[in-house]
Amino acid sequence: MTTRDKIAVIGLGYVGLPLAVEFGRCYPTVGFDLNEQRVEQLRTGCDRTLEVDSAALQQATQLAFTTRLEEIASCNIYIVAVPTPVDRHRQPDFTPLLGASQTVGQVLKKDDLVIYESTVYPGATEEVCVPVLERCSGLVLNQDFCVGYSPERINPGDKAHRLTTIRKVTSGSTPEAADRVDALYCSVITAGTFRASSIRVAEAAKVIENTQRDVNIALINELAMIFNRLGIDTSEVLEAAGSKWNFLPFRPGLVGGHCIGVDPYYLTYKAQEIGYHPEMILAGRHINDNMGHYIAAQVIRLMVKRAIHLPQARVLIMGLTFKENCPDLRNTRVTSIIDAFRDYGAEVEVYDPWVDPLEARNEYGLELVPQPQPARYDAIILAVAHEQFRQMGAATIRTFAKPVAVLYDVKSVLDVTWVDGRL
Repeated sequence: MTTRDKIAVIGLGYVGLPLAVEFGRCYPTVGFDLNEQRVEQLRTGCDRTLEVDSAALQQATQLAFTTRLEEIASCNIYIVAVPTPVDRHRQPDFTPLLGASQTVGQVLKKDDLVIYESTVYPGATEEVCVPVLERCSGLVLNQDFCVGYSPERINPGDKAHRLTTIRKVTSGSTPEAADRVDALYCSVITAGTFRASSIRVAEAAKVIENTQRDVNIALINELAMIFNRLGIDTSEVLEAAGSKWNFLPFRPGLVGGHCIGVDPYYLTYKAQEIGYHPEMILAGRHINDNMGHYIAAQVIRLMVKRAIHLPQARVLIMGLTFKENCPDLRNTRVTSIIDAFRDYGAEVEVYDPWVDPLEARNEYGLELVPQPQPARYDAIILAVAHEQFRQMGAATIRTFAKPVAVLYDVKSVLDVTWVDGRL
């Protein structure tokens, strides 16, 4: 970094905001986002994602927020941290990334550096993003400007593993650019960096991090289905197997969110583009994408055994976020459970103290209940392991149920003696 360097972070979500705050402690930094409401909230010291508290925002004394393109025109380092979702056909949707590249391209100048943090398939930065930068700026890569890639490793809701304590992979389009990118992140990441030999290697490293987790969880989900048919408690099996030092501690459940449920499709897309059919990865995705329907089927089977008539049934879903103890609704798979019960004519109510009701309404058309009512529900599904639910305990949760009802524990939060079924 030099005294003339000024950083712009494009996209102020779960990834971009922590990054902007960390750089804003040390360097002149501008956080840019198209969402005016988001920018106004951040200016008042409020982060609705709960990733950054108001104290941290105040400590970033060199950080400003804007929605105006002209206010990032004076920057010379641009860091792009926008989502990379998939479309309804599970193909990569580069719309946010192309839009951000176009934004940067409009203000890109000679000797500027553009760094991408968004998860993509190997080659996407140089094949998809760079042409947009060149077209919008009239400049040439590695002649007038350089690019880098340093994939995000943010884990929403995790207060132990933070941006600065997670080792950062870095790379650049030239050796000099790689040096510059690495030095930039080394200045704020206390855990240090790992410098990859190329942008493609760094892209590949990121996309397989979550693909590996996805495949492992799919294996455990499949084992849970097998053990269920055998009448064996999966949690007990995993606890026993976990007594060996090198057994990996994966657990069954729903797989959603911005990474694990999405990133493998970027890799499979690229693999199929080059003529290879990735059987294991796609098999894992198929299993994990269908877990919501499997859970609903298990609960329905238990309800039928108890002569609970589905079209008149009231079902309480506890938890809507894609993981515990965070408000993140992106790609939550809980919605597949809701859809399955509604297909049978059941009345579904959703309770989640972590979720902004307006966001649930806007994203999924769901009206959350402020509090479950006693003796109201024919089935209760504990879908997300929020700490509030653990503290509530099985006895309290049972009070929400009718005398004849089903309590199903997706994440094994409750003691097995209190539940009628679990993964």
